[in-house]
Amino acid sequence: MDQFQFHGWSWEENKLFELALAAVEENNPDRWKLVASMIGGRSPEEVEKHYGVLLDDLKSIETGKFDHRFGETQQCFPVDCANILLQLNITSSSG
Repeated sequence: MDQFQFHGWSWEENKLFELALAAVEENNPDRWKLVASMIGGRSPEEVEKHYGVLLDDLKSIETGKFDHRFGETQQCFPVDCANILLQLNITSSSG
């Protein structure tokens, strides 16, 4: 899964980003700082910029400017976020 990149962010970083966005309220004045600390290795400015890119992509999908369908050959697989977070925590603690 390390091969997947979304605007320069790894799949794991994007999953942590999504989880952090859900955990930190929008009106929190330290939102980007907190989200960045939950991801690790990203600045609050990078996190805020990534959020803007995500919003732009969602707008493109909703307005039909971006074809978000994968086609018949794309495989889907279940994701165990808790296990991924545990593995990332172990990996980042050992280095």
